Amino acid sequence: MSAEARAAAVAARLLDGLASAGFAIEPRFLPPDLVAALRARLRELEGAGRFRAAAIGAGTQRAVRPAVRGDQLCWLDAPLAQAEVDLLARTEALRTHINGALTLGLFDFECQYAIYPPGAVYVRHLDRSPAGAERVLSAVIYLNEAWSPADGGALRLHTDAGEVEVLPEGGTLVLFESARFEHEVLCARRERLSVAGWFRRRAKLPAGR
Repeated sequence: MSAEARAAAVAARLLDGLASAGFAIEPRFLPPDLVAALRARLRELEGAGRFRAAAIGAGTQRAVRPAVRGDQLCWLDAPLAQAEVDLLARTEALRTHINGALTLGLFDFECQYAIYPPGAVYVRHLDRSPAGAERVLSAVIYLNEAWSPADGGALRLHTDAGEVEVLPEGGTLVLFESARFEHEVLCARRERLSVAGWFRRRAKLPAGR
């Protein structure tokens, strides 16, 4: 199967999941070599001191609360490494497929690296709020090597049909409606690495503009 045909098949599976259930899981969205390259880039940025503790809340209420959210973040910003260029080419192709099939009006994809130290969690929450309504689809792509069920650290989605748990195995993509599904990151016994992002609509202009 050619790379183009494989990409189309992956997009079709993801679209089926989004259309039928509002979420989709693709275990081999990224090949192992790209996962390894992104993991190496994450370590490079970590060594350069680019990661910061994640905060929750907005405005004057925004604060770092490790018991609620314990990860560290670094946005994918220019200049990009080649692995990041390759990743964004794949998410751009997926954005095009989604817009063509579901007409969601997705404009771009923003994303960040996330490191969860052993024992860190992110309690149940939604990715979209009135202050960030442009986020339409949430995406998590895992960069871990040789992850096992005993390592823990699953993403737990709270769906209409019950809880769905996804282990953070390297290369796996989880895609879901940002405003619909509460979710949480469970405690892991080892460091947990990922790229987390959002497919977004254009922000609405204020009234009168």
